[in-house]
Amino acid sequence: MSWPALRVGEALPPYQVTAFNGAAQSDNKIHDDVVAREYGFAGGLVPGVTVHAYMTRPAIGAFGLPWLERGAMSSRFLKPVYEGELVTVEARVTDASDERVTIALTAKNPTGVECGVGSATLHRDPLAAPEIRDFPEAPRPTPRPIASASVFAGLDVLGSLSEVNELGRWEKFLAEANDPGERFRGPEAVAHPGYLIRLANTVLVENVLLGPWIHVSSEVQQLGPAHLGETLTTRARVLGTFERKGHKFVELDVLIVSAERPVMRVHHTAIYEPRRNG
Repeated sequence: MSWPALRVGEALPPYQVTAFNGAAQSDNKIHDDVVAREYGFAGGLVPGVTVHAYMTRPAIGAFGLPWLERGAMSSRFLKPVYEGELVTVEARVTDASDERVTIALTAKNPTGVECGVGSATLHRDPLAAPEIRDFPEAPRPTPRPIASASVFAGLDVLGSLSEVNELGRWEKFLAEANDPGERFRGPEAVAHPGYLIRLANTVLVENVLLGPWIHVSSEVQQLGPAHLGETLTTRARVLGTFERKGHKFVELDVLIVSAERPVMRVHHTAIYEPRRNG
């Protein structure tokens, strides 16, 4: 295996992309200009999964497809990104050994404000995969209960998702993320890691009824690529809830499985009830 020839302190080429809010018409009205302003924002938020996808570009450029097999990534969203802004993702090497290479990631808006921070790591050896049986499939509730701390406390296993990997879905996500990667297109395509992160959002939405809500962070283990034609299932468990500065948070442990192989595990955190402005 070719190992990245990177040095600690080395800056990688920055990645720039014009932000697009592909969720402006979604049920989550935090992406709607009018509603977002009620919560103190300047307009509808570009989805966290989209910003996460922007932040993957330096990792994919530096590590290639092996990163999807034995990589890790964290992303945390500090400030909103708005449609039309030029986002610059900067990356710098913080660890370069025979066992792993890590790059620190920062997504900045045009004024230099850090909107997203995180890191990406390539491991020489694959990460230990969780047992699929620890993430059982379950039916989704009908009707969905209104999200609350008591509702989440009564949940363990969330209702799971299932779909067949289709290029059309993947290409729609690539268009929203404005991602140029050829690895995610054509008959030999694999799923973009940002698309898989979106499934962690979807499994939450399909299990509880939410008002405006915000994806705030993800800690990811990359366990293998998802290929076209495979059956993809998203399984999740509730880790817990907490409140901070008037915002109500939920944490999920999500396992995404393709053709009965774990491909991604995510510690996923969202504000399920944001504090209103004023």
